Amino acid sequence: MDIQIATLCDFAADYNGKMVLSGTFDTLAAQALPVVHPQCCLALRLCITPEDNGQHKFSVNIIDGDGKSLDDKMPIDADMPVELPDNVPFMTRNLVLNLQGLKFAEAGFYSIDISIDDELIQRLPLRIVKVDKPEQQPA
Repeated sequence: MDIQIATLCDFAADYNGKMVLSGTFDTLAAQALPVVHPQCCLALRLCITPEDNGQHKFSVNIIDGDGKSLDDKMPIDADMPVELPDNVPFMTRNLVLNLQGLKFAEAGFYSIDISIDDELIQRLPLRIVKVDKPEQQPA
């Protein structure tokens, strides 16, 4: 199983097998901490071959710089059965995970870890940066 696309973005959708992405990012700027990011998507495109047939475990975990899960809802685990029809050399599948209310307690580096069968196959970096509030311009 090969990941062709893995990104964090503002919006993602699958339209008849076509992946549509908008606003891919790896950094969030916050004026105050903790910060809650209201909504984003983890978008994945998997390429599957006959060797991948069978039952698999899919997992996503968002971790901080110390390797601790972001919250008690992590990791997100799912069963992922794969069965390609005979004489099909490969197929692709798009996965879109809508993530809501992600709370980051402090600035720093985080990772979105994607695992299949308990093997880490992709790690996406995510940086949370505290920025100063913009100065008010006199009226």
